[in-house]
Amino acid sequence: MWFNGAVMTGTAKAVVLVGHGAVARDCPREWVARLKALEARRRASGEPMSAEERELDTRVRRWPRTAQTDPYGAGLAALAAHVRRQLDGRLFAVAYNEFCAPTIEEAVDALVASGAGEVLVVPSMLTPGGVHSEIEIPDVLAHLRARYPDLTLRYAWPFDLERIAAMLVEHLGRFA
Repeated sequence: MWFNGAVMTGTAKAVVLVGHGAVARDCPREWVARLKALEARRRASGEPMSAEERELDTRVRRWPRTAQTDPYGAGLAALAAHVRRQLDGRLFAVAYNEFCAPTIEEAVDALVASGAGEVLVVPSMLTPGGVHSEIEIPDVLAHLRARYPDLTLRYAWPFDLERIAAMLVEHLGRFA
């Protein structure tokens, strides 16, 4: 909701499931190679994203996808369907860290527009030590907190490794 130019948040509770993202199999590889080169140069220099990098990022993220061209996306959508059913009617969105749309920012923007006043962000990446879950996602959330100061925005990280191990061992039992 907008009021006098300020973003007003609602009262609904929401969840964003964040996946890593994958390049669609039929997306031009030269786009991806150039995008990764620009990203590496930006990270090394500390400069903001260039117009060329932003345009390539958008093209790669918005590339048309099917289950055949983006099996990762299809897998995350299947997981999301299971998560959504267990959320007791909370608002829900899927977002991607890279290569796919929507971005975390776009997902949170949509949830706020739908009345979210509290957003809980959970990555599908389970183990510590990854740059996405430990650096990039927190950086995006810091930016969103500045944009939406009245929004309660929490990050469900890190995972309890003992619980993850128990789930994996239980899963192994199905194959023993």
